[in-house]
Amino acid sequence: MQTASSFEDIKAFFFDMDGVLTDGSIVLASDDMQLRTMNIKDGYGLQAAIKKGYLIFVISGATSLPAQARLQKLGVSEIYMGVMDKHKQFRELLDRFKLSSQEVLYMGDDIPDLAPMQHSGIACCPADAVAEVKSISHFIAQKKGGMGCVREVIEKVLRARGDWEIDPTISAQ
Repeated sequence: MQTASSFEDIKAFFFDMDGVLTDGSIVLASDDMQLRTMNIKDGYGLQAAIKKGYLIFVISGATSLPAQARLQKLGVSEIYMGVMDKHKQFRELLDRFKLSSQEVLYMGDDIPDLAPMQHSGIACCPADAVAEVKSISHFIAQKKGGMGCVREVIEKVLRARGDWEIDPTISAQ
């Protein structure tokens, strides 16, 4: 694992969806629909980061059109779903956006997130991540997945860089 950068070096955030942006639970509906929940405070954090010019990427092994629509509504445009090899997708995005690994923070919660986390400037996870992910994380959020961990880490970076401010024009609805 590489040495952690400082939170002040971060220019881009990478997030897993299930277990990070959601609590990892899936409600199975009778029409084969899988329902997820997302935290409104995480939505505020995402919008605050986007408004300050940070890049936000979501890489998920799952596919959820409602989750994708929610993220797009919040202003996230780089959403990659149904990804079988997260590390490969991560490396391609670093190259395409000309980002060094030291400039990115990756927040994941489970085994498929290990490789990209190991090649990120700062590897983070929610409080309820699996032990293997916790063991390589530079920062473990106090909040659980889907319960504000995304907002927690975004706010930590923005505060470190002097970019956090109260913005009443942001509506994470």
